[in-house]
Amino acid sequence: MYIKNIISKRPYVIAGPCSAESKEQVFDTAKSIQDVADVYRAGIWKPRTNPNSFEGVGKKGLNWLKKVKEETTLKVATEVATAKHVELCLEADIDVLWIGARTTVNPFYVQEISNALKGTHKTVYVKNPPHPDLGLWIGAFERLYKSGICRIAAIHRGFYSYKKAVFRNDPNWEIPIRLRKEIKDLPIICDPSHIAGDSLLVQDIAQTAMDINLDGLMIETHNYPKTALSDSNQQISPKQLKNILNKLILTTNKLRDEKHELELLDFRDKIDMLDSLIIEMLTKRTDVVKDIAKLKLQNNLTIFQFERWLEILNTRRQKAIDDGLDKEMIIELFEVIHKYSILLQTSIIRK
Repeated sequence: MYIKNIISKRPYVIAGPCSAESKEQVFDTAKSIQDVADVYRAGIWKPRTNPNSFEGVGKKGLNWLKKVKEETTLKVATEVATAKHVELCLEADIDVLWIGARTTVNPFYVQEISNALKGTHKTVYVKNPPHPDLGLWIGAFERLYKSGICRIAAIHRGFYSYKKAVFRNDPNWEIPIRLRKEIKDLPIICDPSHIAGDSLLVQDIAQTAMDINLDGLMIETHNYPKTALSDSNQQISPKQLKNILNKLILTTNKLRDEKHELELLDFRDKIDMLDSLIIEMLTKRTDVVKDIAKLKLQNNLTIFQFERWLEILNTRRQKAIDDGLDKEMIIELFEVIHKYSILLQTSIIRK
């Protein structure tokens, strides 16, 4: 997949309100951030969970974005969810279109948008689907690419979680890291606003995005966040945006100092050795699981033993706490181990 480079610097900054609310609000916010942003974003069609919520100003908002494009140094971007949205944006010469999470999840919608874009040279951002389905996300890029769209980028906005958490959406950083492995040259931009759900957390998430070498940030910015008609809790002011960007620490993935390079290699050797030991222990554990499966088969026992599973969870969690480890990490680790233990026992018993 050949992807044209659309990122001119790091971090590449996309900023603007969640929703375009008025001509004045759109233009005033744009003027306030044009010295720090590369692209101005504003939603004019807002697919909301609750139909009684503000769902955007619609087509007239495109004229407001055109004014921003004509009178500032900013490119302009908005979300599209249908082929008709694409048609209207093409007529208004909107620079960048993005496909939202609720649209990415549906291959039929993505295909309609891809067909509508065929023959154009528009830049298209694709937000991840609400749930961590990497194949679905990659499929959206493939559909666009088959329609001749090669100016593309990913927007990582986190994933819905059933668990009560600090963030609105689970960052699940391993998913964008895996995406980069699958599509090497694809720019990946983080949306700290939607991950956070709280303006106070945007700084930390933006820094983490830079720490894992993502290419840019899409941050919801509003002249008066508290009065915003949508997502007011997670929007920040232009002044806050500038403060966040100024505080970012940009790191490199290469060490310039030879001494520190050797020290890092030594640490990595130690990690490799420990990982090898972990695999050896998992191999031994697997052998025991096989013996357990044979015993259960001989005695007509069920594969899943609920009380034993609770015992494993509770004792491993407490061990993690006692040893100063993150208990959630240990629980997730043993959930995966237990899942594959069940699958292995099932395959043995069903033979």
